[in-house]
Amino acid sequence: MSSEAVSLGHAIDDAKMSKRHKRFWLLAALGILLDGFDFFIIGVVNPLLKQQYGLSATTLGLVSAAAIVGAIFGAGLLGPLADKIGRRRIFIFDLWLFVIFSIACAFSPSIELLIFFRFMVGIAIGLDYPIAASYLAEILPKKARGRWLVGAFSLQAVGILLAAIVGLVILLAVATKAGASATDAQINIAWRLMLGFGAIPALVIIFVRRKTPESPRWLAQNGREEEAIAVTEELTNTKVKITEKDRAKAIDPGEGIKALFQPALFKKNMIRRTIFTAVPWFLMDIATYGVGIFTPTLLAAIAVKGANTNFLTDDITATAGTAILDVFLPLGFLTAILLVDRVGRVPLQMVGFAMMTIALLILAFGEGLSGGPEAHLPLVLVGFALFNFFMNAGPNSTTYALPAEVFPSEIRAAGHGFAAACAKLGAAVGVFLFPILLESIGTSALLYCVAGTTVVALIITRVFKVETVGKSFDEISGRKLQELSPRPSPP
Repeated sequence: MSSEAVSLGHAIDDAKMSKRHKRFWLLAALGILLDGFDFFIIGVVNPLLKQQYGLSATTLGLVSAAAIVGAIFGAGLLGPLADKIGRRRIFIFDLWLFVIFSIACAFSPSIELLIFFRFMVGIAIGLDYPIAASYLAEILPKKARGRWLVGAFSLQAVGILLAAIVGLVILLAVATKAGASATDAQINIAWRLMLGFGAIPALVIIFVRRKTPESPRWLAQNGREEEAIAVTEELTNTKVKITEKDRAKAIDPGEGIKALFQPALFKKNMIRRTIFTAVPWFLMDIATYGVGIFTPTLLAAIAVKGANTNFLTDDITATAGTAILDVFLPLGFLTAILLVDRVGRVPLQMVGFAMMTIALLILAFGEGLSGGPEAHLPLVLVGFALFNFFMNAGPNSTTYALPAEVFPSEIRAAGHGFAAACAKLGAAVGVFLFPILLESIGTSALLYCVAGTTVVALIITRVFKVETVGKSFDEISGRKLQELSPRPSPP
């Protein structure tokens, strides 16, 4: 450890990535895995619920959207609590919430209660977004911050692949026993096992998270300086002192999301940052969740249309096909991890939106070709592969990382929470409307509409861009010392 003390902010920004960083990173990032699992598994469950209960497209949309609507409340309304009471306290609470209501979903006696329990699962998932992102941004060195934030979000792909494996294993087990057709009892057990399985990884994450330290930047701003120094010195192996910049706040965190829109903060460019982080994420999630959750449904409609099969065989075929296409998700994340600190967040986001648009146009075009998409399956698979790869190589990674960087520490969870809530609102719109529009206007027209949302997201990114690559939080915020207010007295 060096003998000369440096400020807490500089110590964290200029540190080398250590084993401690990686351990704390893993503890915070694992919650994203649950989002990926839940994201995929409901798409596998949908055909089973439809078969057992004869659900309408509207009811199926409500089941699919319930968790996403819950995430809006979890991220937008409860996420800012992390700015007031700290990141660590909520880390365990949200996971227990996930465990309890995942198990409740497995034992749900009715579709109405299942929708409510899925809503509560969504609150837990949404709550983890701003907390994990804020915590990670505040402990990571500036040179490595982008790729490790993206790396954290890449665990969503791990969760998706886990869900694909779980879904396939359960479906194949049912098919083996059922033969030509599954009974209602077998279908009933299958979807309950799928929804309840998420509690198992959540319990593992609770166990490993129990020793997670509080964010040192939050500690320094809230009068707990000795703890802040201890955590920072453990992280950086550098002698640390607390300076006025480390202590001070430009914005009252008690204002929560209101701070993002107050006229007095226009000079700090908060409106621009809010639009830049929230609107593209909202538009991207319309496409991501709409196409992602219903990829099994789309593949069933495209690839097995007209085949003489039963719904269970179609679900297995579509789930297996989706699992193969989902290999492109981690490849996209890997590309983002390699490039995000080299070429920057904004270029990756813009290229990603452009290629997602092209992919959606390929899928829409394939639907309209002579003989239908089933006669042009390679083209369809290329479209899905391009969509999955460039989504994660671009905006699915950067829209998660940017809100954790562009907002000041004192409202970071509020800023990220608002952006994540907008994203989940977009996801809810996509998931709810997708099955309805699929029936009413058809696959091709629907995909053209979704392509329009990615074009608008590209334009918003270009107009309101804020690049953060290689910058400290002081540089990103542009704050001056005279704008800051002293920290509150220690409790």
